[in-house]
Amino acid sequence: MKIRVAGINFDHFHMGDLLRMASSHPEVELVGLCDEQPARMQEAAHCFGIAEDHLFTDVDACLERTKPDFVILCPATARHAEYVERVASHKVHLLVEKPFAASVAEADRMIAAAQKAGVMMAINWPLRWVASHCTAYRLLQEGRIGDLQEVHYYDGNRGPLYHGADKQEITPTADQKRQSWFYKQAQGGGSLLDYLGYGTTLGTWYHGGRAPLEVTAVTDLPNGLEVDEYSITVARYASGLSKFETRWGTFTDPWTHQPQPGCGFVLKGTDGTIGSFDYAPEVRLQTRRNPAGEMIPSDELKPPFQNAIQYFVDCLRRDREPEGPLSPAISRIGQQIVDSAILSARLKKTVPLVP
Repeated sequence: MKIRVAGINFDHFHMGDLLRMASSHPEVELVGLCDEQPARMQEAAHCFGIAEDHLFTDVDACLERTKPDFVILCPATARHAEYVERVASHKVHLLVEKPFAASVAEADRMIAAAQKAGVMMAINWPLRWVASHCTAYRLLQEGRIGDLQEVHYYDGNRGPLYHGADKQEITPTADQKRQSWFYKQAQGGGSLLDYLGYGTTLGTWYHGGRAPLEVTAVTDLPNGLEVDEYSITVARYASGLSKFETRWGTFTDPWTHQPQPGCGFVLKGTDGTIGSFDYAPEVRLQTRRNPAGEMIPSDELKPPFQNAIQYFVDCLRRDREPEGPLSPAISRIGQQIVDSAILSARLKKTVPLVP
């Protein structure tokens, strides 16, 4: 039997990407869409052949009528906990698009709701499915650079309003920026909340689940905006310092032309380094045996490790909890670092890791 999937809330433009992945999966049937603003569903409904009577504005009605096995959730960050609690009460599994939540407290609400309902929850971080970053993780696990000491992360894009579903190019107006939830503090906007979780969650994956001791962060708030477009976070681990930078306003988007600074990760170990940049066909491995370095072709990702839908369907089929960056446990540590960075930037001082 096919796994039934519904898409709920179109706040985040990644909904289009995830619905396309679901539509192309041979074991998935798209059974419904739901959004408080009906117009936001129309393009997806047309593209994926969703009938009018399977489009909803009420979450409960959608779940009761379509009876999905799992839902794709893409609400504004500050509403993640609200939506997870509502969906979990129907005993439906959850694939939540990044970031995890607007705070550790809300992440804990999400974890508690899923556990109480006995459903599986995964947090999708799209960088998890980038071949270069998966190759870096493999090389790290193979011990090619010894013990990891530092993670250096820089990532972002021109801004969240410059592209829609499937990375369709858009030129936003000033009014669109002012009106978008991405630029509203109360709704979890800002480059830090949008992108820092990528670095801290995959960084936690690279660090083997270890958490830092303390965090220092600074943010840039351009005139007229209530959220940041650039942030720098330094996390002190027992092994040393790791650095995470987020940027709305890169010169180019990394999926079209890699900007400078380059978006991605540099991992420093006791015996070498790995340079892994977003969507790169190769990673650079530098070791004591070969300090000049060598280029390693990025691994070819195969099902079920090509995208979040493949992976979550496989988890459900095998009754296996999500691992790595998609697991609530790893994502929670990433959220702790994010919360600590927000607090540090506000207080303008170093803070202990938020519990």
